[in-house]
Amino acid sequence: MAESLNVKSKEGCRWDMVSLGEVMLRFDPGEGRIHTTRSFQVWEGGGEYNVARGLRRCFGMGTAVVTALADNPIGRLVQDLIYQGGVDQSHTLWVKYDGVGREVRNGLNFTERGFGLRAALGCSDRGHTAVSQLRPGQIDWEEIFGREGARWFHTGGIFCALSETTPLVAREAMEAARSHGTAVSYDLNYRESLWRSIGGKARAQSVNRELAPLVDVMIGNEEDFTACLGLEVEGLDEHHSKLEVDSFRRMIERAVEESPNFKVVATTLRNARTATINDWGAVCYAGGELYQAQTRERLEIFDRVGGGDSFASGLIYGLMTGRGPEWAVECGAAHGALAMTTPGDTTMATLAEVERVMKGGTARVAR
Repeated sequence: MAESLNVKSKEGCRWDMVSLGEVMLRFDPGEGRIHTTRSFQVWEGGGEYNVARGLRRCFGMGTAVVTALADNPIGRLVQDLIYQGGVDQSHTLWVKYDGVGREVRNGLNFTERGFGLRAALGCSDRGHTAVSQLRPGQIDWEEIFGREGARWFHTGGIFCALSETTPLVAREAMEAARSHGTAVSYDLNYRESLWRSIGGKARAQSVNRELAPLVDVMIGNEEDFTACLGLEVEGLDEHHSKLEVDSFRRMIERAVEESPNFKVVATTLRNARTATINDWGAVCYAGGELYQAQTRERLEIFDRVGGGDSFASGLIYGLMTGRGPEWAVECGAAHGALAMTTPGDTTMATLAEVERVMKGGTARVAR
């Protein structure tokens, strides 16, 4: 059985959480399609950053992002959007722009929401981005975890898929965090498009298995655990059309057996009936027990992007504030459900709304 999770107190720590990852500019065609629209709304977003932003905006925690941006108007737009989210940027590395983008650029992400039988669709444009070129030694982790102090560190598989060097940076950060008693979470967040040209699932498993011994809280979904850690989910059909909790229990128990350093393992459970109607749930394994959030059948989805990241931020908030894994997984599932009712990658929910949904609140108008 894994040891229980211990989180540092706020005293002596500047940050509740520090995240490491890419922040892209998302182009959203609204109700249209990428290839036919003539206007886009823009948002900032990134798997690791979204978790820090959720903790800041919804849960009021002090968070910072470690990232890199090309110093041009697009990078400054991303900066301005991050300002609105309240996440500290003092550890953002600004890289000189060459005027064209041959050497360095900022990541763009075009994403349509999907509707009914038409699935959501993403098209990333993120080659040679500033953050993908990060190398060990460029970030002063001793300053962040030692002199400033952080209670929690979060990164994940999206950042580690960006280049040959990003897993090395993640390892450097995770080792520094652990040396200072900072809890480390990692969201597997498998993206086939990112791994395809650099070795596919075999490379994803190699990278993530090497980092797994440094993780306290491992997060993902059924595809993530299979693709990134090689853990098969028995009892599910090939389209994952059933939320089979017993199957996930066996998978999670195997994950903890292989990586006894995992103090918490959490996964979202999703059955996409259509792009806009999903069954949504989550489970959390801690201390030898499996805790299941209430399943929300036929949940109506406005924009599914960021639902898993908002689950992670709600889960981490519950664990960080000592409310226990049962409350934490309910908080994460409720926050993820709410985040998918609004556009953009990041949450627009409030803590009061999350707690209301956790208690079974309805959609009756509040006035």
